[in-house]
Amino acid sequence: MATHITSDCINCGACEPECPNQAISEGDDVYVIDPNLCTECVGFYDHEACQAVCPVECCLPDPARPEKEEDLIKRAVALHPDDAALKDRAAKNEFLSRFRK
Repeated sequence: MATHITSDCINCGACEPECPNQAISEGDDVYVIDPNLCTECVGFYDHEACQAVCPVECCLPDPARPEKEEDLIKRAVALHPDDAALKDRAAKNEFLSRFRK
């Protein structure tokens, strides 16, 4: 499931630079995550980077948009076509993922 930012967001912006996919941007009242760019950091970290830095813990998996790890790694590879190391890790099934903790 793509991560989303709840209305508890205090607009601090700590999450935006942490996203490996540039999926986070400033919205009208709170920061927002583009679900088409979010991979829940699969392929990059063993945790959701935005949640790790959020002081109010408002970056949460969106229950309305369930996604499997395999779909998220495919998206990560598609979003980063020039990242040979990511492609190699994905092909070997040796990538970081919060699903593998």
